[in-house]
Amino acid sequence: MVGFAAVALLVAGVLSYAASSHPDGLDATTQRGCTVVEVGGAEELHGECIARNARDHALAHSPLADYTVDGDDRLTGIAGVLGVAAAFAALFAVVRVIRAGNSRRATSVAPGSSLPEPEST
Repeated sequence: MVGFAAVALLVAGVLSYAASSHPDGLDATTQRGCTVVEVGGAEELHGECIARNARDHALAHSPLADYTVDGDDRLTGIAGVLGVAAAFAALFAVVRVIRAGNSRRATSVAPGSSLPEPEST
């Protein structure tokens, strides 16, 4: 597991810089029928497409939004490493909770003892 985590961190840290800045398939599909026009340093969509109805989500201006750290494209690799670390932390927390539940169930019946007989009616 540690080896897998190390490889995931390495890939996230290095290959994040190779990620395309062009829209992915979902973005490209929602922008069909529109043209992207730069107006005053910002991009606007002109035409009829699904993407014109899109709004920023609640975390759009958070420190790790858009695969960067505080909007700095030079820190994409660090954002990738932080994302992988957060995913592994969540995974380990879930596994720990599951294991704790399983160990409690296993210790509720002492070894060598039998389960109580059901009461007859």
